[in-house]
Amino acid sequence: MIGLFIFGAGTLGYSIIEGWSPLESFYMTLITVATIGYGEIKPLSPAGRIFTILIIVIGVGNMAYLVGQFSQSMVEGSLQRVFGRHKLEQIEKLKDHYILCGYGRIGRSIAKEITARKIPLVVVESDLLTIEQCEKDGMLYIRGDASDEDNLLTAGIKRALGVISVVSSDAENVYIVLTARGLNPDLFIVARATEEKSIKKMTGAGADRVVSPNLIGARKMAQAVLKPAVSDFIETTVHGVSGALAMEEVLVTPKSKIKDISLMESNIRRDLDLIVIAIKTAEGEMLFNPSAQARIREGDTLIAVGLRENMDRLAQILGADRMSSPRYFKRRT
Repeated sequence: MIGLFIFGAGTLGYSIIEGWSPLESFYMTLITVATIGYGEIKPLSPAGRIFTILIIVIGVGNMAYLVGQFSQSMVEGSLQRVFGRHKLEQIEKLKDHYILCGYGRIGRSIAKEITARKIPLVVVESDLLTIEQCEKDGMLYIRGDASDEDNLLTAGIKRALGVISVVSSDAENVYIVLTARGLNPDLFIVARATEEKSIKKMTGAGADRVVSPNLIGARKMAQAVLKPAVSDFIETTVHGVSGALAMEEVLVTPKSKIKDISLMESNIRRDLDLIVIAIKTAEGEMLFNPSAQARIREGDTLIAVGLRENMDRLAQILGADRMSSPRYFKRRT
């Protein structure tokens, strides 16, 4: 638009001031703005020369700016294509990762929790402004509709451990769950439900867990009033910083150094200063406050409280390279 204005104004100006034909006026404007270096096609009047100075100052400056912007967009486009290919190559190498559908306020908070544990994550998001936030946060992402099979396949759903669907619409979350379950029956799928009535629909669509932020938020606020000490304890153990008290679940894998023995024989309390407050058995039964004689078996999940650094040591002893794998939950529940 700027270029058209400059050439239009220049052509009209020379036509009025010098009385030249439209072709002569346009040609004079062109060689002036392009700084080609040709002389005047006809002698200019003083008014014509002042007008030419204005064309040079305004036109040349603006044309230089336009050329610079065009060059910048070309370079940025090339860089984006290069970085885009690099990100796709990184995603293609991922295995046992998680796919996060939606990167709004809730999605971004989830991403921080997961990536803080050095667990690979791929975001699928369609909104351009949100994609820019993904870029700033250094996330691997696929731009597109999360309910599109091709986008989920590009995100590596066949190799993924799980999918977390937190787009704003319950209907979209249901469709994403259906699509994800169809592409990979072994996935551990968690979905967000805005309306309480949508929970049953998402479970029926194939979600392993359905979370209602509104419902959980209400319960948490009520607990903060009714049971503040308990609320503080849960907040400290579940969301504590590194090195602080933590509550974790750790899977007993086939590589575990302690299995088919009792809690007392495992010496978890003595050696690691951890308290096992529950055991989820391989069959899915939850044993609260297990006795010292409760046996630890492969496929069980130990829920313990203690220092986070000691949790890492327990995970190593149990042969778990990360906290409980959702694939074991899928098999057992």
